Amino acid sequence: MPVKIVILGAGPGGYVAAIRAAKMGAEVTLIEAGQVGGTCLNRGCIPSKVMKTTAELLNHYQRSKEFGIAIAGDAYLDMKGLMARKETVVQTQAKGILNLLANNKIEYLRGKGRITAPHKIEVLLADSNIKEIVWDKLIVATGSEPYEIPSIPFDSQKILSSSHVLELSEVPKSMVIVGGGVIGCEFAFIFSSFGTQVTVVEGLTRLLPLPSVDEECSKVIAREMKKRKIKIILNRTVESVESHNEYLRVSIGKSPFSDSQNNDTIPSQIIEAEKVLICVGRKPNTEGIGLKKAGVALDSKGWILANEKMETNVDDIFAIGDVLGPEKIMLAHVASSEGLVAVENAMKGDRWMKYDAVPGAIFTIPEVANVGLTEEQAKEQYKAVRADSVLFRHIGKAHVIGEIAGQVKIISEQDSGKILGVHIVGPHATDLIAEGTLAIQKGCTVKELAETIHAHPTLSEVMMETAMKASGMEIHG
Repeated sequence: MPVKIVILGAGPGGYVAAIRAAKMGAEVTLIEAGQVGGTCLNRGCIPSKVMKTTAELLNHYQRSKEFGIAIAGDAYLDMKGLMARKETVVQTQAKGILNLLANNKIEYLRGKGRITAPHKIEVLLADSNIKEIVWDKLIVATGSEPYEIPSIPFDSQKILSSSHVLELSEVPKSMVIVGGGVIGCEFAFIFSSFGTQVTVVEGLTRLLPLPSVDEECSKVIAREMKKRKIKIILNRTVESVESHNEYLRVSIGKSPFSDSQNNDTIPSQIIEAEKVLICVGRKPNTEGIGLKKAGVALDSKGWILANEKMETNVDDIFAIGDVLGPEKIMLAHVASSEGLVAVENAMKGDRWMKYDAVPGAIFTIPEVANVGLTEEQAKEQYKAVRADSVLFRHIGKAHVIGEIAGQVKIISEQDSGKILGVHIVGPHATDLIAEGTLAIQKGCTVKELAETIHAHPTLSEVMMETAMKASGMEIHG
């Protein structure tokens, strides 16, 4: 008899796990309460990148004279047209996933799943019927949703989550973005390009205050925001939001997250804006699916606890993706990898998830990408390290495309030359990071990377130039 695997959640973790399980010979049922593709496809990665692509096109039109193109009249944003394209892209991807599920003979159920007993799950289907399923192995991949500040609740009209902002029918004149992390910074560039006056409020002392993001990348992003007249308020938080005629009055005060001595001396201020976008993190989708009844261990915030084999504390129950929380890594491509690991172990394998070579991709303008250790982290773990940087302005292709802002930094071990981390801020950084990820995955040295021939003229040459510099063989850097 084939192993019966049930997967709760059809996001990038769940549907990838389902396909892999089916190809390994399992009998698979995939349950999804919302739309196939999860947050990534419907309310995250894909729709926001559709908007970013349009933002970049608008930027190019505004610079057309630099490229020898004369345009009669002004380019302007057709928000309805953009939203229609976004929906087309999302639906095309969704149909592709559904076809994959059908081709692999996966039972796909649209409904809310809930564990009712050991090895049993009940599904409240979209047509209100109830179906009970018996499983041998269960994989929980229910994901997360935007965190709501209790004192500033979402209203979907003026106070928005990262999901609501993807449904706007008009471009707001002004917007305060609460949170200068990944999502906040991405939307700051997008809406600034659309013509919105954007203010970013971040409670810590730098933008993109993630342990994995190099501080120099944060500095470049702050500089590029200022060039675009995006206002940045650091080391402060939003205390309250009140309606005032057609605008919102946003009260900004001291940050409880900062230990800066200047925190108490900066006076509070009021900013008026048409919209407020809250981007301060996410919360787990673990309520109402029977985890407590099943005895699955959660942390104090409701995230599922699992080991590197994606096993929970309960036999035959695995968990993957965002539902594991920030103790793991909340990225779509990580969820997919965790899904593969979970399935192989559910099928009596012995595979462990490795988190030391996970690329991060931030779709700001310019982009930011990273893999491995930061300079600070490397110094804590190794006796002697070096950090070498080369600016994109030293690369011919960067001048050709008119995008010279940013740099590549490679962190390496002093004696062996082993690459420990790669940090990129600049054009197509999220594509270029794949080379750095492979280098760390395979334990490459800077000399090996430097001696790898890169095509000219390409942006990838900046990787070679940085490696050459780290090897003491610099040419252009």
